[in-house]
Amino acid sequence: MSPTRRRAAAALTAVLLLPLAACGNDGGDKKPVAAASAGVSASDSAAPKAASLTVLAASSLTDVFKTAGAAYEKAHPGTKVTFSFAGSQELAAQVKQGAPADALVTADTKTMDGVGAETGDPEVIAKNRLVIATGKGNPFKITSLKDLADTKIKVVLAAPEVPVGRYSKEILDKQGVTVKPVSQEPNVRAVLSKVELGEADAGLVYKTDSAKSGDKVAAVEIPDEQNAVASYPAATLKQSKNPEAAAAFVAWLSTPEAQKILQDAGFQQA
Repeated sequence: MSPTRRRAAAALTAVLLLPLAACGNDGGDKKPVAAASAGVSASDSAAPKAASLTVLAASSLTDVFKTAGAAYEKAHPGTKVTFSFAGSQELAAQVKQGAPADALVTADTKTMDGVGAETGDPEVIAKNRLVIATGKGNPFKITSLKDLADTKIKVVLAAPEVPVGRYSKEILDKQGVTVKPVSQEPNVRAVLSKVELGEADAGLVYKTDSAKSGDKVAAVEIPDEQNAVASYPAATLKQSKNPEAAAAFVAWLSTPEAQKILQDAGFQQA
């Protein structure tokens, strides 16, 4: 090859190699290429992961937890909280049977302790007290627990295995009051419903449930020294498929925001 042709070939080779060199000069360009090949963008990696939580909660938390759940979802975009409300003993049975859920909130520590092998460490998030719920206007003029012993008054209580039923038995026994209930219900909402519908003249319910009923029932306060304090522990479930999100929700229940919602509904601070 003549010197002239050799120089022309070298020049052509330099021209062809120039774009390749330009592509490899900046090492920072390699990461976006790799991300693109994997189908992941920078914005995708920074986006919050959505979580769907199922929380098993005591019946007496029905109204306040609907408010709390909405507040939590608003503060945590992408997270959906679904509640399943029932008597604490029913919820415990569901947990033992492996029902798909992420967290549990009961109306007493005894029930929570009974499923300790299936939960994380529980934390009490609220407290409550009992009142005597009577028919509208309190037609029997009930003023104390002792009045419930009158056989002319139809009294309804929660079953003894239900937290509110256990609290009811505790305070009645402490005052030496014997009550023969016309029925024993599976949860506090069922007790309240009986009184609201006039199927019972009185029943022992949580103060928060009575307040939510408005003027459908009258509430007779029980002195603190005769009353029982209901504690509400919350815990994550070991079977949760979203353990981090479940732990975050349980922890949030003790924050000032959640505590204000609970106290506005009549619950006492834990």
